[in-house]
Amino acid sequence: MTRYVALLRGVNVGTTRLAMADLRRIVGDLDHEDVKTYLQSGNVAFGSTVRDAEKLAAGIERALTDELALTVPVLVRSGRELAAIAGGNPYADREDDPTRLLVAFLATVPTRSTVDALTVPGGENVSFTVTGREVFLHYVGGGYGRSKFTNAYLEKKLGVVATTRNWKSVRALAELAAS
Repeated sequence: MTRYVALLRGVNVGTTRLAMADLRRIVGDLDHEDVKTYLQSGNVAFGSTVRDAEKLAAGIERALTDELALTVPVLVRSGRELAAIAGGNPYADREDDPTRLLVAFLATVPTRSTVDALTVPGGENVSFTVTGREVFLHYVGGGYGRSKFTNAYLEKKLGVVATTRNWKSVRALAELAAS
Protein backbone atom coordinates (compact mmCIF):
# COMPACT_ATOMS: atom_id res chain seq x y z
CA MET A 1 0.00 0.00 0.00
CA THR A 2 1.41 3.38 -1.08
CA ARG A 3 0.20 6.73 0.26
CA TYR A 4 -0.73 9.39 -2.28
CA VAL A 5 -2.18 12.87 -2.39
CA ALA A 6 -4.48 14.00 -5.18
CA LEU A 7 -4.52 17.74 -5.85
CA LEU A 8 -7.59 18.97 -7.70
CA ARG A 9 -7.21 22.15 -9.73
CA GLY A 10 -9.61 25.03 -9.22
CA VAL A 11 -11.98 23.43 -6.70
CA ASN A 12 -13.99 25.74 -4.42
CA VAL A 13 -12.13 28.86 -5.54
CA GLY A 14 -14.30 29.78 -8.51
CA THR A 15 -17.47 28.31 -9.90
CA THR A 16 -16.47 24.65 -9.44
CA ARG A 17 -17.98 23.51 -6.14
CA LEU A 18 -17.19 20.16 -4.57
CA ALA A 19 -18.03 19.01 -1.06
CA MET A 20 -15.11 17.25 0.56
CA ALA A 21 -17.49 14.52 1.78
CA ASP A 22 -18.27 13.78 -1.88
CA LEU A 23 -14.57 13.75 -2.73
CA ARG A 24 -13.81 11.32 0.12
CA ARG A 25 -16.68 9.06 -0.96
CA ILE A 26 -15.63 9.07 -4.63
CA VAL A 27 -11.98 8.29 -3.83
CA GLY A 28 -13.05 5.57 -1.38
CA ASP A 29 -15.40 4.07 -3.95
CA LEU A 30 -12.36 3.63 -6.23
CA ASP A 31 -11.07 1.05 -3.69
CA HIS A 32 -8.55 3.43 -2.12
CA GLU A 33 -8.12 3.27 1.64
CA ASP A 34 -7.76 5.64 4.59
CA VAL A 35 -9.13 8.58 2.57
CA LYS A 36 -8.69 12.00 4.21
CA THR A 37 -9.27 15.47 2.82
CA TYR A 38 -7.43 18.62 3.81
CA LEU A 39 -9.19 21.98 3.77
CA GLN A 40 -11.95 22.67 1.24
CA SER A 41 -9.75 23.16 -1.81
CA GLY A 42 -9.54 19.68 -3.32
CA ASN A 43 -6.74 17.95 -1.45
CA VAL A 44 -7.20 14.27 -0.67
CA ALA A 45 -4.75 11.77 0.82
CA PHE A 46 -5.30 8.03 0.40
CA GLY A 47 -3.64 4.66 0.31
CA SER A 48 -3.67 2.53 -2.82
CA THR A 49 -2.18 -0.63 -4.22
CA VAL A 50 -2.09 1.02 -7.66
CA ARG A 51 1.47 2.16 -8.41
CA ASP A 52 0.73 4.44 -11.38
CA ALA A 53 0.03 8.07 -10.37
CA GLU A 54 -1.31 8.96 -13.83
CA LYS A 55 -3.78 6.06 -13.66
CA LEU A 56 -4.87 7.20 -10.19
CA ALA A 57 -5.38 10.77 -11.41
CA ALA A 58 -7.34 9.63 -14.47
CA GLY A 59 -9.57 7.41 -12.33
CA ILE A 60 -10.44 10.25 -9.96
CA GLU A 61 -11.04 12.64 -12.88
CA ARG A 62 -13.33 10.12 -14.57
CA ALA A 63 -15.29 9.43 -11.36
CA LEU A 64 -15.79 13.16 -10.75
CA THR A 65 -17.12 13.54 -14.28
CA ASP A 66 -19.32 10.42 -14.16
CA GLU A 67 -20.79 11.02 -10.71
CA LEU A 68 -20.88 14.81 -10.37
CA ALA A 69 -20.51 16.09 -13.95
CA LEU A 70 -17.34 17.95 -12.92
CA THR A 71 -14.40 18.34 -15.25
CA VAL A 72 -11.47 18.90 -12.91
CA PRO A 73 -7.78 18.29 -13.59
CA VAL A 74 -6.27 16.02 -10.93
CA LEU A 75 -2.56 15.77 -10.15
CA VAL A 76 -1.25 12.96 -7.94
CA ARG A 77 1.96 12.78 -5.94
CA SER A 78 3.18 9.92 -3.78
CA GLY A 79 3.96 10.41 -0.12
CA ARG A 80 7.65 10.02 -0.94
CA GLU A 81 7.44 12.76 -3.59
CA LEU A 82 5.63 15.10 -1.20
CA ALA A 83 8.23 14.47 1.50
CA ALA A 84 10.97 15.42 -0.97
CA ILE A 85 9.08 18.56 -1.98
CA ALA A 86 8.47 19.57 1.65
CA GLY A 87 12.14 18.98 2.44
CA GLY A 88 13.50 20.61 -0.70
CA ASN A 89 12.13 24.14 -0.82
CA PRO A 90 15.07 26.36 -1.81
CA TYR A 91 13.38 29.39 -0.17
CA ALA A 92 12.30 27.87 3.15
CA ASP A 93 15.25 29.35 5.06
CA ARG A 94 14.66 32.83 3.62
CA GLU A 95 11.10 33.37 4.76
CA ASP A 96 9.35 33.36 8.14
CA ASP A 97 5.91 33.91 6.60
CA PRO A 98 4.68 30.62 5.03
CA THR A 99 2.00 32.51 3.05
CA ARG A 100 4.77 33.92 0.86
CA LEU A 101 6.02 30.44 -0.06
CA LEU A 102 4.04 28.35 -2.51
CA VAL A 103 4.49 25.33 -4.74
CA ALA A 104 2.91 25.00 -8.16
CA PHE A 105 2.42 21.32 -8.96
CA LEU A 106 2.65 20.58 -12.69
CA ALA A 107 0.92 17.74 -14.52
CA THR A 108 4.05 17.02 -16.54
CA VAL A 109 7.64 18.20 -16.72
CA PRO A 110 7.70 21.33 -18.90
CA THR A 111 10.07 21.57 -21.84
CA ARG A 112 13.48 23.05 -21.19
CA SER A 113 12.75 25.87 -23.64
CA THR A 114 9.57 26.97 -21.82
CA VAL A 115 11.37 26.85 -18.45
CA ASP A 116 14.27 28.89 -19.87
CA ALA A 117 11.80 31.46 -21.26
CA LEU A 118 9.84 31.80 -18.00
CA THR A 119 10.20 35.28 -16.52
CA VAL A 120 8.53 37.23 -13.76
CA PRO A 121 6.20 40.00 -15.01
CA GLY A 122 7.69 43.48 -14.72
CA GLY A 123 7.44 45.14 -11.34
CA GLU A 124 6.94 41.85 -9.47
CA ASN A 125 9.26 40.68 -6.71
CA VAL A 126 9.00 36.91 -7.05
CA SER A 127 11.70 34.26 -7.03
CA PHE A 128 11.02 30.87 -8.58
CA THR A 129 12.76 27.57 -9.11
CA VAL A 130 11.45 24.92 -11.50
CA THR A 131 12.40 21.43 -10.35
CA GLY A 132 10.89 18.64 -12.42
CA ARG A 133 7.10 18.81 -11.98
CA GLU A 134 7.15 21.53 -9.33
CA VAL A 135 7.72 25.26 -9.27
CA PHE A 136 8.85 26.63 -5.92
CA LEU A 137 7.68 30.21 -5.49
CA HIS A 138 8.80 32.94 -3.09
CA TYR A 139 6.75 36.13 -3.07
CA VAL A 140 8.96 38.79 -1.52
CA GLY A 141 6.64 41.71 -2.25
CA GLY A 142 2.88 41.85 -1.92
CA GLY A 143 2.27 38.11 -1.99
CA TYR A 144 0.43 35.73 -4.29
CA GLY A 145 -2.97 37.40 -4.04
CA ARG A 146 -1.77 40.59 -5.71
CA SER A 147 0.68 39.04 -8.12
CA LYS A 148 0.41 38.49 -11.86
CA PHE A 149 2.75 35.49 -11.45
CA THR A 150 -0.17 33.15 -10.81
CA ASN A 151 -1.17 29.57 -11.52
CA ALA A 152 -2.83 30.70 -14.78
CA TYR A 153 0.34 32.58 -15.79
CA LEU A 154 2.46 29.47 -15.14
CA GLU A 155 0.08 27.27 -17.14
CA LYS A 156 0.18 29.66 -20.08
CA LYS A 157 3.94 30.16 -20.07
CA LEU A 158 4.92 26.53 -19.36
CA GLY A 159 2.17 24.91 -21.44
CA VAL A 160 1.14 22.44 -18.71
CA VAL A 161 -1.73 22.08 -16.25
CA ALA A 162 -0.80 23.35 -12.78
CA THR A 163 -2.31 23.73 -9.35
CA THR A 164 -0.75 25.82 -6.61
CA ARG A 165 -0.68 25.27 -2.85
CA ASN A 166 0.75 27.45 -0.10
CA TRP A 167 3.61 26.21 2.02
CA LYS A 168 1.44 25.44 5.05
CA SER A 169 -0.75 23.20 2.88
CA VAL A 170 2.26 21.51 1.27
CA ARG A 171 3.68 20.60 4.68
CA ALA A 172 0.30 19.42 5.96
CA LEU A 173 -0.25 17.27 2.86
CA ALA A 174 3.21 15.75 3.23
CA GLU A 175 2.31 14.80 6.80
CA LEU A 176 -1.05 13.33 5.72
CA ALA A 177 0.70 11.31 3.03
CA ALA A 178 3.23 10.01 5.55
CA SER A 179 0.63 8.86 8.09
